[in-house]
Amino acid sequence: MSNKTCLNCGHFLSGEFCAHCGQKADTTRITVNSLIKNDILGSIWHVEAKFFKALKDILFRSGKTAMDYISGKRIRYNNFISLLLILFGFNVLSYHYYEQFAPAQVLSDDVSDVKDFFSKYSKVILFVIIPMLAINGYLIFKRLKFNIAEHFIIATVSLLGILILFLLSDIVSLIGLWKPISKIFNFIDKIIFGLSILFPAITFWNAFKKSYSKPGLLWRVLTLYVLMGIESFVIFAALYQLY
Repeated sequence: MSNKTCLNCGHFLSGEFCAHCGQKADTTRITVNSLIKNDILGSIWHVEAKFFKALKDILFRSGKTAMDYISGKRIRYNNFISLLLILFGFNVLSYHYYEQFAPAQVLSDDVSDVKDFFSKYSKVILFVIIPMLAINGYLIFKRLKFNIAEHFIIATVSLLGILILFLLSDIVSLIGLWKPISKIFNFIDKIIFGLSILFPAITFWNAFKKSYSKPGLLWRVLTLYVLMGIESFVIFAALYQLY
């Protein structure tokens, strides 16, 4: 039996990591080789690989990703709230560049007001989706006995998927500014926009497809969208009055 102790907390080691503080057991002296290999390249690869894997899982298996996270399989993913903030930042940046390079448009006063309204309240509009989805999901899928916090995770994954698609849409729109390929990329942009609207439905369907019959799941998802539509209208109307 090894009597090696953790150099961080002094507890005895029985594996690759300290069971008390989580530090790696192989904390040998730092050399130029270990600094480049482990601390610099290793850290960058670990963060990037984890980040892009999380994005891929959210985009292509959103419901399964949410259910995995709820069931305790969390080490493979970045914190979802941190991902939200990162993706929202990327969306703001990509939209800024699109507006900068897009041809100037002459808009009517009404259209300009609506555009300014959504620009001003974009954060509120996006992040209010999470509690709306969570509460509605909790009420509609109550038989499954998930608590409100667990539905919050499903809603967060839904919004993450929407933000990923919005980011892709901005990138496609930027490429589509080149006129020889603009028609193709405008068509792709419309498909991505449609998927962003459907993404919560895809997430809930993927998460609960083994728990309900297809007709049962279909009417629940449709009910979810009806409630979301009514609530969104009320919230937008209230915000527009403030605006």
